[in-house]
Amino acid sequence: MRALGRPFAGLTGRRAVGVLLCGLLVSGCSAAGAGGGDEGSQGADEPAGASATTEAPKPETVVTVNVDDGASDVPVDTAINVGASGGSITAVTAHYGKKASPKNTVEGDLTPDGSAWVAQGLLEPGKRYTVAVSTRDDDGNVETATRTFRTQELGLDQQAYASIAPMDGATVGVAMPIIVRFDIPVSRRAEVEKRLAVTSTPKVEGTWSWISDSEVHYRPKKYWPAGTKVKVHAGINGVRTAKGTWGQEDRDTSFSITDRAVTTVVDVSRHKATVRINGKVAKVLPATTGKAGFQTRNGTKVIMEKYPSKRMDAATTGISEGDSEYYNIENVRYAMRVTNSGEFIHAAPWSVGSQGAANVSHGCTGLSTSNAEWLYSVSHIGDPVKFVNSQRKVLEPQNGWTDWNVSYAKFAQGSALS
Repeated sequence: MRALGRPFAGLTGRRAVGVLLCGLLVSGCSAAGAGGGDEGSQGADEPAGASATTEAPKPETVVTVNVDDGASDVPVDTAINVGASGGSITAVTAHYGKKASPKNTVEGDLTPDGSAWVAQGLLEPGKRYTVAVSTRDDDGNVETATRTFRTQELGLDQQAYASIAPMDGATVGVAMPIIVRFDIPVSRRAEVEKRLAVTSTPKVEGTWSWISDSEVHYRPKKYWPAGTKVKVHAGINGVRTAKGTWGQEDRDTSFSITDRAVTTVVDVSRHKATVRINGKVAKVLPATTGKAGFQTRNGTKVIMEKYPSKRMDAATTGISEGDSEYYNIENVRYAMRVTNSGEFIHAAPWSVGSQGAANVSHGCTGLSTSNAEWLYSVSHIGDPVKFVNSQRKVLEPQNGWTDWNVSYAKFAQGSALS
């Protein structure tokens, strides 16, 4: 056990020092000399052969904490560590504020032998903490002592806040990545990634991969099994995320994978979309995709957003007003986004004559209104849509949730812990 910091002053048990008188030996003898000698006895204050054994004092219980009493500006990435020698720790209460409550208490783990207690979490900025330690010595005497300290103050520009998708309680498709975004860039990626945990029922193999200094994704090796329950914990509070910045607040979320696994393959050259539900073909839909100069990209894409109705303005894709290719259509029905650059699957009643026969769009996948409504009704955010046989071979990295557009081994290379 590593004992850090200064011991609590005066934290000792009452010690009884026993003195055991083991024996008192008195003996007589004759002094040798011419003509004999006198018999005599030694004085009572100097007994011959007398001996006494004194029991050594038992050691005091010494408690150490890795934060000095009265300290200020204690770094928030400190984990409180308490140790004891010459006795055992029976209880530790650590909290900030005047009184302990579930919201302001630091939970910790006590070793079975009572020699150490280590906090499970880190500290909040700008708070006054109290640590109370109860101990029992070898004679059964119990004592409690306290220590107080104050943590460093931090501004919002020094605290990295994490958001997590999917949202708590959501039901999503089998290709949904877990996305953690930070409002301040993270340079200490490994330290942060160690604090990110994913558990699922059933258990699924997966890995994190950093997309940028502000975003990290998690995906399983294969699509999530239908019906999987997933929990995410981002225990970043107080973790040093970069020079001069620390994590702000732990985050938790739970979500479910739909029990209806919907996967779609859009064959660009054959102008059709094959939709499977739980592995079985449900429908084959006539479709149109991007025309020459606006070809739809190949690759595995993921439904990112769903809109029952959406205005589609070509200006958002870089086509300006006055251009012959410019369009601005309101009330486009059953629109589902699959790329950041503006590819959607949606109802396109104006191109029904070309659906199943030719590609005439600006990159979106157009369906009849009835087919688009049906696909919209069975689809979830997080469903995969794979586009094949397009002349436009490259789907740019991060043009949408492109995690499934690379192998699992390549995706795992993006982990700071790989």
